[in-house]
Amino acid sequence: MIKYALICKSCKLEFESWFGSSKEFDRLKKMKLLSCQSCNSIKVEKSLMSPNLSNSKKKINNINELKFKEVKQKLREYKKFVKDNFNFVGENFAYEARSLHYNKNKYKDKKKGIYGRASLQDVKELKEEGIETEMLPWIEDKEN
Repeated sequence: MIKYALICKSCKLEFESWFGSSKEFDRLKKMKLLSCQSCNSIKVEKSLMSPNLSNSKKKINNINELKFKEVKQKLREYKKFVKDNFNFVGENFAYEARSLHYNKNKYKDKKKGIYGRASLQDVKELKEEGIETEMLPWIEDKEN
């Protein structure tokens, strides 16, 4: 058995894996059966292998990076859901939320709801008035 340090050329994830022999690694790579555990890319290469010293800090950083990517992906999914299912009202969120709450006939599609921008003070005041609101971190499209 041989352990190789591997790196994904697509997402730069570094990880380790055991193989029966160096020929086994080459055979699996040629058959395109090696893939990144994070992004499923088959662009996996052997990396320089350091002596077998424990480096828990690097492993923790890799785990934290994976978790961060998962959270960003989940936030992108929430953003898409909100854009697909709610009406955008821009900077007038507090005004539109009050209008919707107090004047039920304002929007034709009452079930759809709204989203936009509001200050923390506006959100606090809306909640004090009994107007249900939620705040979501918004991932900009230009971010990766």
